[in-house]
Amino acid sequence: MTRGGRTKTRQDGPERRCIVTAETAPASGLVRFVVGPEGQVVPDILGKLPGRGMWVTADRAVIEKAGKGQFARAAKAQVTVPEGLADEVERQLARHVVDLVALARKAGLAIAGFEKVKSALADGEVKVLLQASDGSERGKSKLWTPTGARYFNCLTGDELGLAFGRQNVIHGALASGGLADRVIEEAAKLRGLRQGRLETPGAASATGPGAGKEA
Repeated sequence: MTRGGRTKTRQDGPERRCIVTAETAPASGLVRFVVGPEGQVVPDILGKLPGRGMWVTADRAVIEKAGKGQFARAAKAQVTVPEGLADEVERQLARHVVDLVALARKAGLAIAGFEKVKSALADGEVKVLLQASDGSERGKSKLWTPTGARYFNCLTGDELGLAFGRQNVIHGALASGGLADRVIEEAAKLRGLRQGRLETPGAASATGPGAGKEA
């Protein structure tokens, strides 16, 4: 069981301790940082950089707080925290999510456009519903999140457009599969960095029959 009484499953993966909150949680919900050769704190979005990892909850306020001494304490050394570190994490996460959606598109697992997404929703083929944070709320409210699916509106229309090879995309969807799971994981982190910045308050509730879990 985890702290909250939830039964831990294999899908939770390895757990890590946030250096700011001291809470232990699945690594999928935290951002890894390392100290570079020159003593500068560097985000490791892909989890591939060498060095001892320092884990921080994927939340803008928590990452900003980590720069006020928590990184140095975790590293047990003097470190340099670059200005705008949370902004850099957000930028890298956004690019990573866009790249993952693009991979899903190339694999034939992602679609874009209102009518195509609506049809896929009706056929029960959607695992992830993506809608642009800056899209029309009236248009977005006409689609729904199926039970068991996930909903994200943490990307802009331009970013979704980049993922789908178009100028601008408001509605997108992913079918079930490993890529969808990776998008869910990384988009949840991005939402923690962007909540209250790009997303319109209250816009995260895609309405409709069988509204599913919101990320």
